[in-house]
Amino acid sequence: MIKSVFMGLGLLAGAAQASAADVDPLVEAGWLVERLGSEDLVVLDVRSGIDDGGDRSSFDASHIPGSVYSSYTDAGWREARDGVAGLLPSLSSLEQLIGGLGIDNDDTMVIVPAGTGATDFGSAARVYWTFKVLGHEEVAILDGGFAGWQAQGHEVASGATVQPEAADFQGELDETLIATTEEVQAARESQAQLVDARPADYFRGENQSPAAAAPGTIPGARNLPYHRLLTQRQQAWYLDTAVLGSRINEAELDGEAPTVAFCNTGHWAATDWFVLSEIAGFDNVSLYDGSMAEWTRDKSLPLAFADRVLD
Repeated sequence: MIKSVFMGLGLLAGAAQASAADVDPLVEAGWLVERLGSEDLVVLDVRSGIDDGGDRSSFDASHIPGSVYSSYTDAGWREARDGVAGLLPSLSSLEQLIGGLGIDNDDTMVIVPAGTGATDFGSAARVYWTFKVLGHEEVAILDGGFAGWQAQGHEVASGATVQPEAADFQGELDETLIATTEEVQAARESQAQLVDARPADYFRGENQSPAAAAPGTIPGARNLPYHRLLTQRQQAWYLDTAVLGSRINEAELDGEAPTVAFCNTGHWAATDWFVLSEIAGFDNVSLYDGSMAEWTRDKSLPLAFADRVLD
């Protein structure tokens, strides 16, 4: 029998206990207001053109005071290799990227998405996951992003910011958070569960990303569409904590089973990974960064056209 693992607000408290000692995985703007300017706190703004979130010029025009900017789409948080988009860069590349932002291993990170759409949340979730892969535990996402910060009337700064002095950031890969194609194949033959984060039409095979060579999903996968985990309030997008439990239970997911989240290029899947691992407290969740872009390049790998989805 599938076990229900989401027990409402009590689960959120459990997630906080499981997270780093000083910061919960998801923080509110009020929490950040009280801590702005604290030593070893870095507010990292990752706005990009996703969901019209903006760019460097948007950041210069208006941003959280003291924050640092790094474009999610352009700075090197993901890369293409062998025709597959969205892959995790090398350890050395990520160390150079993060250190170049003035971030070291003692810093507590708050990742700020644009907050302009459901897809945009995945930007922060993917960067959050990257820090976790590198062994950095003190990291959080600002719920509502910059749009939520503005909508709530908090102070904003403007003008070009000074490039921070480079720091020495050293990562150590936690490979348990990364799923390879071979591991996904093995998961299909075990008690592990595969979670497709894409909208229902992709899961059914009625729609296809340009990044994937064919439509369909990985056989045996369950569908937990990323966009059904978020809601819009006051012109900003937030995780919809009131419905996360029902969404997870509808997908019949077991919090004690090894779980792999995937999508087209590992972006939407980052939202599912964050919700299942960091909020719902699932025991063992990894992200398949290659996702369908990599899976469909091998024509020997099976595809399914699901007939049971959550619209």
